[in-house]
Amino acid sequence: MALPAHDERTLPAVVLRDVDTRPLDHVLTELQAVVEAHGHVVVVCSPATPAPVLRRLHTLRSLLESDRIALFRPDLPPLAVAVLARQLRQLASCDIGPGVLASAGRLLTHYLHAGALLGSVARLDRIPVDLKQHAKSWLPGSQFAVLAHPQPQLVRLGPDAMLDGPEFGTWMLVARGQLPSDWVTTTLAPAWRVQGLREAQLPAESGRWWGTGKAVEFCTFLPDLSVLYQLVTSVRRGTCHWCGIDVIGDRCVFCSATPPAPEARPALTRRT
Repeated sequence: MALPAHDERTLPAVVLRDVDTRPLDHVLTELQAVVEAHGHVVVVCSPATPAPVLRRLHTLRSLLESDRIALFRPDLPPLAVAVLARQLRQLASCDIGPGVLASAGRLLTHYLHAGALLGSVARLDRIPVDLKQHAKSWLPGSQFAVLAHPQPQLVRLGPDAMLDGPEFGTWMLVARGQLPSDWVTTTLAPAWRVQGLREAQLPAESGRWWGTGKAVEFCTFLPDLSVLYQLVTSVRRGTCHWCGIDVIGDRCVFCSATPPAPEARPALTRRT
């Protein structure tokens, strides 16, 4: 999920490998060294990340007793999570504080369109699939175009099949699985008027997320760092009342604190 950098300014990713299988003290030492080197760490992982890995991440954060580690698990397909992680790496080279940078992930999800072309939706449980579509998925040669974000959409592939795309200029990243089809690059990308097209390896977790390895996953995104920076810096900032870090949004991603409820004013009484 560590995509290649767009330019020389994009910071390299730190990949925590085999978190759930390596000895706990080894992973703990590695993560502690990363925190000490960078000050704050945003751990980005997919919703399809296996439960043992998630438990180990929470254990590591608890053992370090650190509010400088944020666990960010956006509700996106794996390729879109990888794209979002790279955008945060781009922004990390700018004069943005760690709280704002970590909070920016939630903001930037609104500018992603993520989906896949699937050879079957029989095991797809993250997008609504009606009984008719489920039955057709068993027909030989059936393919389905699926949009998971920002709004779920599923259509059976045909001459007029199309998905709702972005209304602004984007690039598209495509990751091919075991489905031999060029529909995404030859039909969908031109219809969405993408300004650039790149290919990547299919993330290991994509088969689990989509319910099949017969997939061509795609994601459109804003590639320009100046645009990303303008989006993030134009949002009103606040200060976390608990840890004192600057954030955007209503929740601190490091300590999970929310703004305190405003104190109720005492009711006035009138004497007669």
